[in-house]
Amino acid sequence: MVNQIKVTGISHKSAEIDLREIVALNEQGCKTLLFELKEKLGINEALVLSTCNRTEVYYNHSKDLTFEIGRIVGLVKHLPNPCSVAQKFTGITNHHEAVHYLFQISMGLESKVVGDIQISNQVKKAYQWACDENMAGPFLHRLMHTIFYCNKRVSQETAFRDGAASVSYAASEIAENLTTQIVNPKILVLGLGEIGEDVTKNLVDAGFQEIYISNRTESKASKLADELNVKTLPFESAKKFLAEEADVIISSVAMDKPFITADFVRSFPIHGYKHFIDLSVPRSIELEIENISGATLHNIDNITATTNKALDKRIKAIPMVKEIIVECQAEFMNWSKEMVVSPTIKKMKNALEQIRQQELTRYLKNASDEEAKMMEKVTKSMVQRIMKLPVLQLKAACKRDEADQIVDVLNDLFDLEKSQELIKK
Repeated sequence: MVNQIKVTGISHKSAEIDLREIVALNEQGCKTLLFELKEKLGINEALVLSTCNRTEVYYNHSKDLTFEIGRIVGLVKHLPNPCSVAQKFTGITNHHEAVHYLFQISMGLESKVVGDIQISNQVKKAYQWACDENMAGPFLHRLMHTIFYCNKRVSQETAFRDGAASVSYAASEIAENLTTQIVNPKILVLGLGEIGEDVTKNLVDAGFQEIYISNRTESKASKLADELNVKTLPFESAKKFLAEEADVIISSVAMDKPFITADFVRSFPIHGYKHFIDLSVPRSIELEIENISGATLHNIDNITATTNKALDKRIKAIPMVKEIIVECQAEFMNWSKEMVVSPTIKKMKNALEQIRQQELTRYLKNASDEEAKMMEKVTKSMVQRIMKLPVLQLKAACKRDEADQIVDVLNDLFDLEKSQELIKK
């Protein structure tokens, strides 16, 4: 088979967060890896997907290159021992299973939160980067557009995309709803644990322009700010910014007692509204704040209740999602199989065209222009009629996985390899 998609990498199912952080790649890192895959391994079609939950490479090649790709990832990340990282990489080498896995990933069936919509955007970005680096050929283009069509069907025909099914995504959705009447709202994210980091990424994806992050470990805030192009605030200055400028405050600070108290909020005037979203356990925003004029408070309990309802709906929709995936993947596989025989069809057309041109040259030496036009028309029609049945038979054989036999017969019958050499000469 010409096209043989394989997958290699790590995910939240196979590696702890410490390893996932080490091999995580930003946009430039993904593009550098794509370049290295082409230069060092001769891979011409590949997709690099790197998120907080996975760093995986989907590539089109006849050989299993799991270790080699893992090693190159280590080199791109400037790790002291790239081979040790490569040993942690696992892969899927069966074409059908690898394609199915990419469908599952893209729909959100393999996400930590089932149906996470963020993965769809991340897959689209990965595809765009592959296109930017000329690492997406006809096969990958068709595969990705089939996946996007599948995703559209899932959104339109099922409840799998309904509601926010993760706390961090729900928080960003609440922030969107609360700030519809504010031009360029200022969002302050306090605490950058896993939830705080995810919230910031969701806010960026939602299109917020004025995002400020603050963390007790300032280096972590700086690293995330560089990655996402957001602004940082020293932790000791965060409360001043909260009082004077922030429209929405999202807190996931880990403390034994509330970081933002009702007395503190009463100490400054609120012009319009300040919206507080508390994602911490124990709570980092004092409950009494919701009784202060101009202040609103959403905490982890009501957000979790919302996400649990959405998650239940998504879980019930999974069988329908899987049916849609099977249908879309079957359509793609049929096309993929036909792609295997397209070179033979092209060779046969070229061979017949060569014969047609030779015969026309022999018999049209003394023909009039009108006779030449008629012969051109008739012979072209004959070639098309001759081609029709073999092409239909080849496509039918593809669906039965029997195309190889017919390809061999056509190669022998028309001596296609020899014909191609003559055409090249």
